[in-house]
Amino acid sequence: MLGYKNVERVKPSGLELVDRLVGVQRVTKVTKGGRAFGFSAIVVVGDGKNVVGHGLGKSKDVSSAIAKAVEDAKKNLVRIPLLNGTLPHEQKGKFGGAKVFLKPASNGTGVIAGGAVRAVLESVGVHDVLSKSQGSSNPHNVVKATFDALLQLRSAETIARQRGISLEKVFNG
Repeated sequence: MLGYKNVERVKPSGLELVDRLVGVQRVTKVTKGGRAFGFSAIVVVGDGKNVVGHGLGKSKDVSSAIAKAVEDAKKNLVRIPLLNGTLPHEQKGKFGGAKVFLKPASNGTGVIAGGAVRAVLESVGVHDVLSKSQGSSNPHNVVKATFDALLQLRSAETIARQRGISLEKVFNG
């Protein structure tokens, strides 16, 4: 998440964060004594008001893997610019073999997204959006591709500030 311009990191103190479990995987390590089982969990946390983060946790049992994932997600919180419950503009995101396309939708459309993308968008507080996930359906890569798209979003105020022009000029040319 550090390679993006204008990413506003957020501290978890004072926020009412809700965590969503995206996926749990059982992993196996084969040793000379037999198989050792463990669990890997990916979690998305958000306050439903522009702040979201994701985390990965690994442990020998499911509950501690989820707890570790939640703690990791709280360390990676970022603020996403939203506009009236949807996105300010279309955006594509990519991570590994996963590609995600996000498109703003009119009021009342709802969150048209599947699985991992839906968890991220609902956690950030998006109410109306159209999305398409292509390529890999691996939940880890889909979550990171969704974050890639969200972190590239810019509000009209940010664009005006970067260009050194007034907000009216952004829209009127």
